[in-house]
Amino acid sequence: MLHLVKLAVGVRDLDHLRSLQAERAAKTPPLRHRTRNFPRRAAEITDGGSIYWVISGFLAARQPILDIIDDHWEDGSACAALILDRQLVPLAGRPMKPFQGWRYLSPAEAPPDLAVAMPTPSEASLPPALRQELQALCLL
Repeated sequence: MLHLVKLAVGVRDLDHLRSLQAERAAKTPPLRHRTRNFPRRAAEITDGGSIYWVISGFLAARQPILDIIDDHWEDGSACAALILDRQLVPLAGRPMKPFQGWRYLSPAEAPPDLAVAMPTPSEASLPPALRQELQALCLL
């Protein structure tokens, strides 16, 4: 199993990503994220991997990748489409610097899901922006 990390460019927070994806899935199902290059390690990714979304400089959520297929952009040029599960799983995020494209992420390097990492309800109920600031200060 292998994961991908991708910047969610222009996305403010997890709710914004949810609404953008819901709109996209309603217009052209199934829910997909198009990317210029086809991952060379696609078999490993589709064997239980997820796409880890970087939102506002933090690994904020993951989304299971169901399949990777050949696709086309609106102008007809070739691309790859990551077919995504609609479920977004919040993460116990960590800061991440900007990069272009996507990166591979091994399961050992992946941050834990928020439900697993946050044992107390009070921490889990913090607003995402506050939780990110506290994590950046190493207070969580």
